[in-house]
Amino acid sequence: MDIRNSVALVTGANRGIGLAFTQALLKRGAKKVYAAVRDPSRVNLANVYPIPLDVTHVDQVNQAAAQALDATLIINNAGIAQPGGFLLEDSVEVSRRIFETNFYGVLHMCKAFAPILKQNGGGAIINVLSVASWVNDGNLAAYAASKSAAWSLTNSLRHELSAQGTQVLALHMGYVDTDLTRDFDIPKSSSTDIVTRALNGLEANLDEVLADDITQYVKQGLNTENPVYLPQK
Repeated sequence: MDIRNSVALVTGANRGIGLAFTQALLKRGAKKVYAAVRDPSRVNLANVYPIPLDVTHVDQVNQAAAQALDATLIINNAGIAQPGGFLLEDSVEVSRRIFETNFYGVLHMCKAFAPILKQNGGGAIINVLSVASWVNDGNLAAYAASKSAAWSLTNSLRHELSAQGTQVLALHMGYVDTDLTRDFDIPKSSSTDIVTRALNGLEANLDEVLADDITQYVKQGLNTENPVYLPQK
């Protein structure tokens, strides 16, 4: 997909990876960027149009779609996480809350905007996933499970939307230096680097972007004799 003159909508666009996407799209010549955020007052960029949106509310998703009928690129970036494993007392409640944003929120967006993309020539969808789509060590158990589900959703949508010419790109990466990972004392990639690789992949018509070294390592390690998703001996 050619980003120049595109009309993009980015969820969670006010900070982190979403903000980096918004800025990079403008630099690459996007005609318009809709910033879909819970609090539109936090968006203050030229040529960026704030839209109030909580992706867990279908009515707000449909209202956003009604406002962005010219959209040709949807970037499903909004996501949440919470540390902890599945055996914690509140794991069911935590899992439901995380899935509402990370899985059902993406599903709501894709269902609402697929007809709009078709009407506008096909366009593209980028789903922001994670290396945790493939591995789950229990530290971010519900988050990882939600990203696995979102990866499966993405793979299904790629088939379902092929007839209308919609490109569906899965973006996988490890830890990125954002507010979400502020308290994690581990190596992190910059949002700018991740977004640059994602948009390069979009313009190269790729289906999947492995945006950092750890993601490439993990993907390669899924089919080894001792696959990386098992406890390492």
